[in-house]
Amino acid sequence: MKFCIAFALAAALRCAGGDLLGLPEHLRPDPFGGIVEADRVAGAAPAHQIVLESGRAAYASCHLIAILPEGGAYGLETQGFPAESGLQTDLYREWFHFLPASKRYYPDALIPIQSPYRSAMPDPDNRIPHQSAQSFWMDIWVPANTRPGTYKTTATLKAGRGAASIPITLRVIGATVPAEDAVAIDHNSYGTSWLADDYPSLQNRLGADFFASDEFFTLIHSYHRIFYENRGVFHQLGYGHAGKVGPEFAPRLEGSGKTKHIADWTLFDRQYGPLFDGSVFATSRRGPKPIPFVYLPINPEWPASFLWWGEPGYEREFVNVVSAMERHFREKGWTATRFEMFFNHKKRYKGFPWDGDEARFVRDYDYVREYSRLLNLAVPADTPVKFVTRADVSWTMERQFKELAGIVNFWVCGGGEFGWYHYAPRMLKERGDIVWIYGGTPAVTEPSSHITLQVLRPWLWGIDGFVHWQTTAPGADPWFRFEGGSEALVYSGDRFGIAAPIPSIRLKIQRNAVQDITLLNEYRKTQPIERLRAETARRFNETTLNDWWTPKPAFAYKDPLEWTNADETTPENPKFGSALDAAAWQRVRAYVFELAQEVK
Repeated sequence: MKFCIAFALAAALRCAGGDLLGLPEHLRPDPFGGIVEADRVAGAAPAHQIVLESGRAAYASCHLIAILPEGGAYGLETQGFPAESGLQTDLYREWFHFLPASKRYYPDALIPIQSPYRSAMPDPDNRIPHQSAQSFWMDIWVPANTRPGTYKTTATLKAGRGAASIPITLRVIGATVPAEDAVAIDHNSYGTSWLADDYPSLQNRLGADFFASDEFFTLIHSYHRIFYENRGVFHQLGYGHAGKVGPEFAPRLEGSGKTKHIADWTLFDRQYGPLFDGSVFATSRRGPKPIPFVYLPINPEWPASFLWWGEPGYEREFVNVVSAMERHFREKGWTATRFEMFFNHKKRYKGFPWDGDEARFVRDYDYVREYSRLLNLAVPADTPVKFVTRADVSWTMERQFKELAGIVNFWVCGGGEFGWYHYAPRMLKERGDIVWIYGGTPAVTEPSSHITLQVLRPWLWGIDGFVHWQTTAPGADPWFRFEGGSEALVYSGDRFGIAAPIPSIRLKIQRNAVQDITLLNEYRKTQPIERLRAETARRFNETTLNDWWTPKPAFAYKDPLEWTNADETTPENPKFGSALDAAAWQRVRAYVFELAQEVK
């Protein structure tokens, strides 16, 4: 009888003011109290409790949903976990992006907030007609020294005359997620000119001084930090298709021919010094560590003028400058980062007469061979500085694997084409090459599990990583006229008074998948790796390992010069697209924790 009275009282309070519900990370809420269409799975619904499980040195995540059918002011407060646990909680308000194409709202951008948080429904900033629900993302950081066990806390919604609380239970297992990721997830970007557009508050305050200010370099570093903290890598290409290099991406040069030399390292060191020694990450929960990869500014027009290509003067300019770079890096102790000689231009862009990126013409291989020769002249064979020759390949990748063996040692491969060559991972890895694949980013309208495909596929294939080719371009108006986010995993915080990027839900889901796959990869020490991969594929989407490879299509046997757009269209396997449900990664996570219990 007492239970019935207490239950009735709680229900009355919820009705009087509002309700507080929870959802697992893979089920994204909508602004009306439901689940977005892409993530709906049978039997899934918001609940009055949250139960999470996590390894150590990792994050656990969920959604909190404040429901106020009648609207009005409210407050949300989360209680901390016991201090001795070391557990730390981060809270974000989820922004609902309006997509004109579908006239629907999807949450993605995450705005950091503090508890207690106060606002009103409908949200005065998001401005959604008839909004009745506001969702929040909760990250719980589990330090490596947290004692295994069960920890509990609560979150409380206060609105009107009532209050509603939701219990949050976190079970911490004994397994610790290794610091080194099993796969590298790379987030590519181009230059820095877009920062002025994305941060108008800074630009308006600093004016012409923006690109030389402390705030500018702090902003660059904040992009590296957000991806690093979320178990990713950040790449910025510092030159354009015609070879013009941004001043912060290369040391300043003077002279020509045999007198060409580096005159000033100031801007280069200002940007890269804290990245190459890891100090920029000093406050990260992951600890300081140098960035693992970086583009060099080397291109056909830098450091040597392409006017002298094929002449002794070109070689002299190249060797003078690159030799000085190697000495500078060595003297600074920057020996943990791989410095990439990479060419991003295409002949059709009319900057240079050959393809550097995704070479289609076999005759263009000779340029790569020549640059490899020049690099070997400039860099001592016994240098501790790590120089690599990177090629992003698609059209003729199979031929390049063979003809540029020993020249290219960092392959970034079109994911679709690489799937034709089942033998390639072993061949490339046995000769010591780094192998990534690249592709796009799933839009917010795709089921949440689609972002985890880019984590799982490289691991199943036995290669090193995946590149999102563009990750910082959410569109002209991502807040009210969103295009889906297929070129962005972070957003400018300028709108919210934050002079730094803010994360997305998709970035967080991806991060948690990297944690899981990194822990899963540890169990190869006790079980055959092929068994682990096969069971993971089965859990994810009822596939075999062979299903992750694609038979080479007929058109691919033709000369790439004869390929057409119609040729390049291959049928979709629904298991990797329309039939892939939002809960796919949760089945993989359950498998990882099952293995952890077995090892224990």
